[in-house]
Amino acid sequence: MNDKKWIIAGLLLFTVVVLSPVLWNAFKTPTPPEPVLSAKAKAAGYCVLAKDQMKAGHMQILDVWRDAVVRQGERVYKSTNGKEFNMSLSSGENSCIGCHTSKVEFCDKCHNYTSVRPYCWDCHNAPKEAM
Repeated sequence: MNDKKWIIAGLLLFTVVVLSPVLWNAFKTPTPPEPVLSAKAKAAGYCVLAKDQMKAGHMQILDVWRDAVVRQGERVYKSTNGKEFNMSLSSGENSCIGCHTSKVEFCDKCHNYTSVRPYCWDCHNAPKEAM
């Protein structure tokens, strides 16, 4: 029983090492990035849906739009506020990229933060970034 202090010290050290990632993340909560809006998006003051709904559900909206365009041939979405939008990610002035012009500053910031790899740009042309 002379090794009691070493056993307790070893157990404490083991516990600290095992719990260190949990403790590190408990006290370090990173703030999510705020996407940069273009001047046109700021001036418009609205999007297809409210800001909180777009943050939480834009991926479902894009999936519904994709199916409506490809399967039913619908190309125009009428929002609840009466505005009409092209159901397109990248074509036209009245599409997503019409207002959110920087893929790097708007899309990639949040997708990188959440480690999401969307497949949108496998088919759609990514917007040209201003250098």
